[in-house]
Amino acid sequence: MSTAAPSRAAVSIRRAKPEDAPACGQICYEAFHKISTDHNFPPDVPAPEMGVGLLTRMFSQSGVYCVVAEADGSIVGSNCLDERDAIAGIGPITVDPKTQNRGVGRQLMGALLDRARDRKFAGVRLVQAAFHNRSLSLYTTLGFDVREPLSTMQGAAIKKAYDGFAVRPARPADLEACNQLALRVHGHHRGGELADAIQQGAATVVERNGRITGYASSLAFYGHAVAETNPDLQAIIAAADSFDGPGILVPSRNAELFRWCLANGLHVVRPMTLMSIGLYNEPKGAFLPSILY
Repeated sequence: MSTAAPSRAAVSIRRAKPEDAPACGQICYEAFHKISTDHNFPPDVPAPEMGVGLLTRMFSQSGVYCVVAEADGSIVGSNCLDERDAIAGIGPITVDPKTQNRGVGRQLMGALLDRARDRKFAGVRLVQAAFHNRSLSLYTTLGFDVREPLSTMQGAAIKKAYDGFAVRPARPADLEACNQLALRVHGHHRGGELADAIQQGAATVVERNGRITGYASSLAFYGHAVAETNPDLQAIIAAADSFDGPGILVPSRNAELFRWCLANGLHVVRPMTLMSIGLYNEPKGAFLPSILY
């Protein structure tokens, strides 16, 4: 029986269903494992069950639009679009290694970019592995611009408190202040995503002089953070119990924050790149993107 990869014409894209998660999760694991190990980096998804768990959540989450690619009746890839806020985030996009370089990734991206245009999002963003030349080239040809070099950082919890900075769990009543902070720093907020994180108990805020000066949806690969200053963000990072997943994404151009992380025992796991289409403002404060953006 032939095991040849399907041609581009044989691939179709459809809306993902929760029951697609096991097959897509296995592909997610295999794709990330191959990309990372081919370049001598640890994989983002180190076990198949983690890929299945991730895509089970994505495929079932309100506000996230996901698609799968099929060829000859089998699933060969998937992609997701976070639609909870004015800026949409793409990922994770994964393609079965046996069918890569056949245009599947381009079709998965095209389907979600068409969706974003139809729904009139102000912008679309993603984060890609900087060592993966093919994805960098693909996203650039699709119209994405490189915006920020990132360093994925991991290490033991710092567990320090800083005088004048009070870090506590975020409450629903904090949402508006956090959104206003994000608007000042980025020109847009991520209130839909943050509201979910607050409900899940993952979000934190830092207060200085009696007001909120920073927040994090979580200190994790899929979490983002925004703060007025580096010390505000450092206080949030230092209070975290752990850094879930591969680690936090630190903008490498923020030399002060980057050096502080290194001085406090965090190390660089891999380089990554933040890319965007549409609205993008140079940040006017400190921030950590998520793996989505």
